[in-house]
Amino acid sequence: MQPLRADKSLEQAFTGFLLDYPDYHLTASLDDVRRREFSRLDRSSQIYLDYTGGGLYGEWQLRRHTELLLERTLGNPHSVSPTSVATTELVEEARRHTLAFFGGSPNEYAVIFTANATHALKLVGESYPFGPGDRFLLTYDNHNSVNGIREFNRAHGAETAYVPIDPLTMRVNEVALDRYLGAAVKGRNNLFAFPAQSNFSGIQHPLEWIDRAHGEGWDVLLDAAAFVSTNRLDLSRWRPDYVALSFYKMFGYPTGVGALIARREALSKLRRPWFAGGTITVASVQADTHVPADGSAAFEDGTVDYANIPAVHFGLKFIESIGLDQIHRRVRSLTGWLITNLLALRHTNGRPLIVLYGSPDLEGRGGTITMNFNDSAGELIEHDVIEQLAAKRNISLRTGCFCNPGAGELALGLEKDELVSCFAGNTGSMTLEDFRLCLAGKGTGAVRVSLGVASNFPDVFAFEAFTRSLLDQSVEQLRSKP
Repeated sequence: MQPLRADKSLEQAFTGFLLDYPDYHLTASLDDVRRREFSRLDRSSQIYLDYTGGGLYGEWQLRRHTELLLERTLGNPHSVSPTSVATTELVEEARRHTLAFFGGSPNEYAVIFTANATHALKLVGESYPFGPGDRFLLTYDNHNSVNGIREFNRAHGAETAYVPIDPLTMRVNEVALDRYLGAAVKGRNNLFAFPAQSNFSGIQHPLEWIDRAHGEGWDVLLDAAAFVSTNRLDLSRWRPDYVALSFYKMFGYPTGVGALIARREALSKLRRPWFAGGTITVASVQADTHVPADGSAAFEDGTVDYANIPAVHFGLKFIESIGLDQIHRRVRSLTGWLITNLLALRHTNGRPLIVLYGSPDLEGRGGTITMNFNDSAGELIEHDVIEQLAAKRNISLRTGCFCNPGAGELALGLEKDELVSCFAGNTGSMTLEDFRLCLAGKGTGAVRVSLGVASNFPDVFAFEAFTRSLLDQSVEQLRSKP
């Protein structure tokens, strides 16, 4: 594929794009979806490139959910009144639909509604029966909501180990992974956690690891939050013990509902450290005891968000009406074109503008692209400068380390000794600027763009044009732009 010439118009670029990615023709129905469901983007000239941060909702979802709330009377489901029974059925409909969407058998899996993926991960972390001699294994490439489980693990005297990743490809060394998996302590509790898709680099880690880990005696926790918006997770093929996700990352609305999808056998292994309303069948103050509820109810603290959970059903129907495979095909094409053209951008002196994190190969990569920018002298252009300049063009993207410090540290070349040194003098009030100064000018974050259901070629063309506008300008010039 030939990189884009600077003088090419949108129409010319699109013609060349279709020659290189003919499968994009098969996604023409998504152009109708954008006009019908996401017309607000073009009306307000917004270029939305932060789908890994949050998906966008379609107008149909909102209309259907609003109609339901206006037409129905919903009551707290912890009752057998008519309004409570009606609410319970709506919640259970969303639960059934969620499981069906992911191909999970109701005999094998249970759906627990949570506030978000982080809440789902916390449920596993606080309830997993860690103890001395047990192990928690995770990859360097993990969201902080997974990293945080190590605090529960350590508090119970268990061991934590990280599998390293290659800083160039952002992939795990398979030989090293086998060595770590082989270190499971037989007869003990062993929990292995990894993301199906990195929220930092967009690299997708093999789901085949699930069976390999099971074979070595590990329970498997899969962070699917960044994966499921544009990729199919089939629980009839892959059988992780615990899956965490946020529905707003899939279809934008509602923003306060996520899920923990757990194998029933694995769910029975968890032990809640407390109980609350809704999580028990009976409790006594004088007898000083309680009896936990069965299945999902034991993990849904208090009253579930029963006014918003029905919106999950409409969100899933919306994605099904479009076709997840269609979304995947379009995002893959746009990602390939954008990576190729970003890597081709060079200053007049030949220095590359972009440093890409992770392999450019589309195989095993999602619609997330993370990079940093260097000026013609090779000096890093701070990610917050890029964000401010992009905002002036109505481009929404994300900067920072994206709550994934392990992947960020390796990608940015930060060494353990210098990180330990920075934190050694921390009194609990370290700011990002303090951290940046401590690292003596090294990068502390990156720029991330991500694609999703409403993305189209003009979006990626506009971002490429924005990055092209940064060529042959110094850091000082870019910082001082009005």
